[in-house]
Amino acid sequence: MKWLESRILWGALLIIGGVLFLLQNLNIFEFGDLFWAALFFLAGLFFVSLYRQNRANWWALIPGFTLFGVGAQIAADRLIPQIADYLGGLFVLGFAGLGFLVIYLLDRENWWAIIPGGVLLNLGVVSAIGEALPGSGTGGVFFLGLGATFALVALVPTASGSMKWAWIPAGILLVMGALILATAEKMMAYIGPAALILVGGYLILRTFVRREG
Repeated sequence: MKWLESRILWGALLIIGGVLFLLQNLNIFEFGDLFWAALFFLAGLFFVSLYRQNRANWWALIPGFTLFGVGAQIAADRLIPQIADYLGGLFVLGFAGLGFLVIYLLDRENWWAIIPGGVLLNLGVVSAIGEALPGSGTGGVFFLGLGATFALVALVPTASGSMKWAWIPAGILLVMGALILATAEKMMAYIGPAALILVGGYLILRTFVRREG
């Protein structure tokens, strides 16, 4: 795909896009939603091409995937308007988060990218759930998503070893999310006793293990 690296091509496309944008703003021509969706996809490809030309330009993947998300949202508004309103945040935030995760997948030393990637994906999912099911305990889902993100950070391998510190925020956030979700669903009467039973069982099991050692 050498054409992705052609500066002349991208320069010409940017000029054409600017002219068309100006014509619409002057009400000379009116272009359809699918046209603008394609334009955003092309803009996203431009930033991806910057990464392909030089792997040090990993930052270009972030605006690139975000523009893909904007283009997908515009296309969805045109093609599937019945559900597009529910997925607006998921498209834009989800694609932006995917850009960060791709940065990690392409270079495992960039483990930090998991955190913003997970947060943005989580916000996209929470936005979609909140639009589709108002009052469904999205606060709990948000904290569960954050906890899962830090748990993933703790699990991924790095050159310096596993990052066990991430289990601390992961555990706190997962517990908070479970409690908030349980309250929203009126299940606290079951969560509280279950937590006490698990803690008590852990203490008893730990005592027996120490005696056998």
